[in-house]
Amino acid sequence: MNQIVLEKYKPLDQPFLEQVYYSTREEDLKQTNWSEQQKQQFIIMQFMAQKSDYERKFPNALQQLIYYKNQAAGRLYTNEMENNIHIIDIALLPQYRNKGIGQSLLKQLIVKAKEQQKTISLQVIKTNPAKHLYTRLGFLSIKEDGIRDYMEYR
Repeated sequence: MNQIVLEKYKPLDQPFLEQVYYSTREEDLKQTNWSEQQKQQFIIMQFMAQKSDYERKFPNALQQLIYYKNQAAGRLYTNEMENNIHIIDIALLPQYRNKGIGQSLLKQLIVKAKEQQKTISLQVIKTNPAKHLYTRLGFLSIKEDGIRDYMEYR
């Protein structure tokens, strides 16, 4: 029995996805002196902007929820093209990080890419700890812009 399951996003999942997004911005929000209500308003605004941007840039993207042991744990957005699988976003709630979930999903994508003779691409903020995982799995930095590394698995 697989402990990690992916399910296609449904509109009813939006509150959970907002929670996942909040967890990715938690450290940034600790630097503010905003009230909890201000933080929530900011998160909803930023989440909706990100959602709109992803839908505009990647209209055919596959948006999936990650379930771990039957619990909603995060999100995985990918955009498949003729020669490439682009990882738009992968994020897990804090309590599900460092359990091998992301690594397992990435390894599955690597197998799929090899079978289909595709590359995998992603971008990661330089300070994101996940960058070490990508490097360990064989992703190489192909360019950077000072803030992000653009990585590929070939």
